[in-house]
Amino acid sequence: MKTHRTLIAVVALVTISLANAFSADWTEGMSEGKPSFKTMGPLAFGPDGILFVGDSKSATVTAIATGDTKKAAAAKPLKVEGIDVKIAGLVGASADQLIIDDLAVNPISRNAYLAVSRGRGADAIPVLVRVGSDGTPSLVDLATVKFAVALLPDAPEDKESGQGRRRRNPRMEAITDLAFFQDRVLIAGLSNEEFASTFRAIPFPFKKIEGGTSVEIFHGAHGRFETRSPVRTFVPFNIGNEPHLLAAYTCTPLVQFPVKQLEPGAKIKGKTIAELGNRNRPLDMIVYKKGGKDYLLLANSSRGIMKIDTAGIEGAESIESKVDGKKGVTYDTIEAWTGVKQLDSFGEGHALVLRDADDEAKNLESLALP
Repeated sequence: MKTHRTLIAVVALVTISLANAFSADWTEGMSEGKPSFKTMGPLAFGPDGILFVGDSKSATVTAIATGDTKKAAAAKPLKVEGIDVKIAGLVGASADQLIIDDLAVNPISRNAYLAVSRGRGADAIPVLVRVGSDGTPSLVDLATVKFAVALLPDAPEDKESGQGRRRRNPRMEAITDLAFFQDRVLIAGLSNEEFASTFRAIPFPFKKIEGGTSVEIFHGAHGRFETRSPVRTFVPFNIGNEPHLLAAYTCTPLVQFPVKQLEPGAKIKGKTIAELGNRNRPLDMIVYKKGGKDYLLLANSSRGIMKIDTAGIEGAESIESKVDGKKGVTYDTIEAWTGVKQLDSFGEGHALVLRDADDEAKNLESLALP
């Protein structure tokens, strides 16, 4: 979900210019040893090859100094057919007992990292897989690495409730997406507050960990304000020269939040700028530049890949009444990009996607940005 996630194109220059001012050593305070995980979900890269790994079950974000800092050579296309089958062989499982939870591309080396669950349910074992330029997957050895852990102080209780399809554990949505921006790890998910939907902005290197910012949105398709539905995927993006987060929710409102409002304990209201269609779950999102214009690319569970021109975002009206159908910022559907589950930027002009193949396997492949 990524994603997500890296030093995003439109803010990359700002991020790089501020890096030295924020921290002379991004590994400051890290321990050396083996980090522990109960789950591995959202992934995001920060500076110097540092990978942030969300673990909802443990309510933690772990920063790992991967050491993967060798700059990639000239960009090469990548296509790995049956990546899930290949990973299953690595971990001694069948492909149907494997879940690839997220994808992140190291912007320095262009190596891909996959958060994988070996097995399903409570007994699933999380593993981290790296895929290099030759397409060969390998397990990332975490036995001795530099790492730091941020424990979320306001995570939901780890307890299941409901029955059947309504059975759920809010702890498993404590972290739904991650991004690194300037000197902070931005985290979307649920908290234990009355307004459960939350953004957290944790300064990095991790020192003081405080509670999150409760967020409220107007969901046009539902015709009401909502405070308990988590953000599914988001990206940092400059709107009118001010950093914002563009966040997508289930069913599918697109909402903007000013980054400067993300303060511990605050309650803020987002601006809903689009209703993109109900009966749909956003999966992943990136922002990219082409022909001098900025675009969003949003992968969805049932509405394909949406290409959104960002030119109309700054002047978009706020949706504050019930919507039948779609309204607000518009999009084009990229028909050729079928079955995409995850995506991330892959060098200039390309994205790396995890997508369904015709034989029920999953492929990992680079695609030219539309």
